[in-house]
Amino acid sequence: MSKSAAAQPITVEWGKEQVVVSDVARELPDASKVDDRAKVVRAGTASGLASLPEDAWHAVSRASINPELVAMQLRRSEDAGGSLLLEEHVDGATLRSVHTRVWLTELFPGIQPRTGQNALDEDDPQVLGMAEDGRPQAILRYRYRDRAHLRKHIWQTVEGTLTLNSYEESILARRVTRALIVHPAVFEFEAEGEEPVHALVARDGITRLASAWKILAGPGATQARAAELAVETLTAEREQPPNEPPKSRSQRWALSREQRRGALREEFGRESAGEVPSLRAIQIAQTYAVPAHIAVGAEAHHTGLLPAADVFDDALRSILASVHVEFKPWDAAAQNLEVATRALKLVVQTRAREWGMEELLGEVYALAVGRRGESDTPDIFQDARIPGSSLWRAVYLLHVLTRPRLFDELRGRAKEIKNERRMTIKGYAGLLGPVVDKPWRGQKKSVVKQALKAWGNGGVLSKDVLCEGWIPVPADDFTSLVEPALNGDDDARCTLALAGGTALIADKLITSNVGSALSTRREPGKVPFRADANIVVAGLAREGNALGLWTLALAAQRFQADRLPRNAGSRQEFGLPGEDDASAGYQHVAVDLEAPDRIRRVEGTEVPLLTWDVVYASDEARAQKAVKDAQPAAPVLWPSPRQPGEQGEPESEPGAGPAQEEADERPVGQRIADQRQSLGRSLDQAQGALAKLAELDQGRSQPLFTDRDEWAGLRESAIHVLKKLEDFRPPMEEDEEAEPDGDA
Repeated sequence: MSKSAAAQPITVEWGKEQVVVSDVARELPDASKVDDRAKVVRAGTASGLASLPEDAWHAVSRASINPELVAMQLRRSEDAGGSLLLEEHVDGATLRSVHTRVWLTELFPGIQPRTGQNALDEDDPQVLGMAEDGRPQAILRYRYRDRAHLRKHIWQTVEGTLTLNSYEESILARRVTRALIVHPAVFEFEAEGEEPVHALVARDGITRLASAWKILAGPGATQARAAELAVETLTAEREQPPNEPPKSRSQRWALSREQRRGALREEFGRESAGEVPSLRAIQIAQTYAVPAHIAVGAEAHHTGLLPAADVFDDALRSILASVHVEFKPWDAAAQNLEVATRALKLVVQTRAREWGMEELLGEVYALAVGRRGESDTPDIFQDARIPGSSLWRAVYLLHVLTRPRLFDELRGRAKEIKNERRMTIKGYAGLLGPVVDKPWRGQKKSVVKQALKAWGNGGVLSKDVLCEGWIPVPADDFTSLVEPALNGDDDARCTLALAGGTALIADKLITSNVGSALSTRREPGKVPFRADANIVVAGLAREGNALGLWTLALAAQRFQADRLPRNAGSRQEFGLPGEDDASAGYQHVAVDLEAPDRIRRVEGTEVPLLTWDVVYASDEARAQKAVKDAQPAAPVLWPSPRQPGEQGEPESEPGAGPAQEEADERPVGQRIADQRQSLGRSLDQAQGALAKLAELDQGRSQPLFTDRDEWAGLRESAIHVLKKLEDFRPPMEEDEEAEPDGDA
């Protein structure tokens, strides 16, 4: 066993911080013995309270620092005196775990709920439960495409987790002190001939796990390097010696990890030989092992309605939700996505068959969580007329998830999961937001927070949308739905409400009423009156509101899932000129009911739609009253479009730069011209680098810059360059003088 030095705390430099290490082990635990690991396997397979296949017991025994203590917990649990296993009771099941310390190098990171609401570069694996003889087993199957998918997913989870948060200073000072929630898993691969791998997966405490890898990587290591180290260690495979009996891939990977631990132990011995252990020795000692609760058994209650194979996963998710939704919350989007998808899964498992909707709701669940893409929408809803686009996916998901029977059942399940007594329409809309915007969340990530706030403010859930009896109307052109909507077709009207409302929220043209700035003038970022998001959508889709319905239809028709419109960003809010380049994005447009195509133009140029216009169109009478009541009343002005060349970039003259070199005898003016050209080339290269970064960033939800100091340094440099350019702005051009006569 390890023991700690009875010495004074050690202060170490960690990056830019000083960390006081209160306690550090001077010895590391030895590798466990084969005989002790065998005791775990025998005790586990004989236990009536545990339920794992034999390969999973081998994974548990390999991971434990002291397998003999694990075996004792399993054996003593059969005695009449009571179980030594940890028991947690949730709705429908009891989950049993052993408490032990495990090697860091034996824990694979599971699916990270904190990043689950984001659009990810690598899809999460499919998670399936297991059962034997009608009895649930405390193990899950993680199905990957191939081993490369597993490696990329581990990297993404560790790097993405560290981007959000890190406990490295705390762990360096005190080790990991709170137990991780861990369970056995079998990694299956869809690729033909790929052998499955048994291991342990951390489902709670992933941030602690990732932070430990960051410490092991070193004080100067990036999040990406920490992720690479985790992947290299966890998935390295020892070659099969020709003179030994064949070993499974699980064993070959485990032997490689054991060799890695041996190398760390030797390194620790060298680095801790002095009176005071080195920083490297402290890194190894503080991360070598972590406390864990390893799930080993799941028992379904008689009142449970879930299939046996689904009991363990649901019990585990229930425990995680109780920790992170009720007590130590994830961010709101992660909570809402977890609650919404889990509630839907429970309804599919418990009520869908009774309603005769088992197949449909199963497919709806797959569409909601991303297992099926938007192109599958026509097949799922069995209507070939439905366009297979992300916006039509949103329309049909919203429709089915707001039908009264399913709406009531989902709200009930969500209240149970969140342990709340009531849930308002706004609360339910907030659950749907991260489900609806999944296809475009990465591409529109700069406005995701505002969009999710708008969903939490009611989203598109107007009273008419929530009513029974209407169905969406498929159409290739949303504007074709306006005329039937004005003629009393509720199906067309509600379809426009869902499609147009979702598009306007996604593109930051309908926002939460919190903080909305009032103005009687039509200005970017302002509104004529405050209203909840769903009230604005209801007003736009009100019977007979031509201005509102055309606003919804044009927004839905112009919506693009792969980028933001030009009139959605901060440039418009700050009154800056828009981008001239058509490739910079599409544009939502203001409505003119007198124009043939209903698009407002000034001097032939389309007028961009503002949030002010959207709110105005939702209730013209209220907006006009707000304008009239203002003293003095300001007229509603439509801005003139910027004329071509009006905002042309001024020619910059940054000056001579460095001091003149003695060897350069050229005129100063020539050297200045050369430096101007050099500056232009450097700026072109910078723009090219930014364009390449933007290209690489397409579809990702994680920030491009995870190191704030790096970003701040680049920003400071860019501002310095801009200030210098402004200092050298050329004088305004004067009228050209008349040409001199030829005789002069």
